[in-house]
Amino acid sequence: MKRFLTWVQAWATALGGPGLFIIGFLDSSFLSFPELNDLLVIGLVMQHPQRLLYYALMATLGSVTGCYAIYYLARKGGQGFVEKRFKAKHVERGLNLFRKYGLLMLIVPALLPPPAPFKIFVLLAGVAAVPTWQFVTAIFAARFIRYLGEGLLAMYYGDRAIGYLQSHGKEIGLGLAAAALIGGLAWIGLKRRTRV
Repeated sequence: MKRFLTWVQAWATALGGPGLFIIGFLDSSFLSFPELNDLLVIGLVMQHPQRLLYYALMATLGSVTGCYAIYYLARKGGQGFVEKRFKAKHVERGLNLFRKYGLLMLIVPALLPPPAPFKIFVLLAGVAAVPTWQFVTAIFAARFIRYLGEGLLAMYYGDRAIGYLQSHGKEIGLGLAAAALIGGLAWIGLKRRTRV
């Protein structure tokens, strides 16, 4: 398996931006390549720092497209589709969280580093019938911040970026997720106060 992942990484690196898009799509939809796109973004930005925005954008667009594929299937298949894969009580609990916190249930997990579970939230967004434009916007914003941040680490730390991300990636991801959660909860609280 390690040999296959090494081959996939070399193949995607040779393709550059399109490779990031393809791996992002596959990882966010039907396969799982934990951390591969993160490592690819770092490696490619180290080689071509002037393409930082391009690489972050291609990785983001691949991820958004892949997420949309499973969101679409869950939206068409409904709750039964998701309950075949997860316990009904977990699905119901997740749907309640979506009703209460909305898009935060997508943004926060999208910022977290692997192996944080993310696809379940994408599936639940489909079942909860989150409007497509809101779904796409939330995933795009969170993933772009993540990949852009990793690219900036590559520019700042160079060869040490991968080691830095491996050592501090969880803290960075949790910090971003916590900031998004606090900001989102403050926004929800503010909206509720203005309604009263």
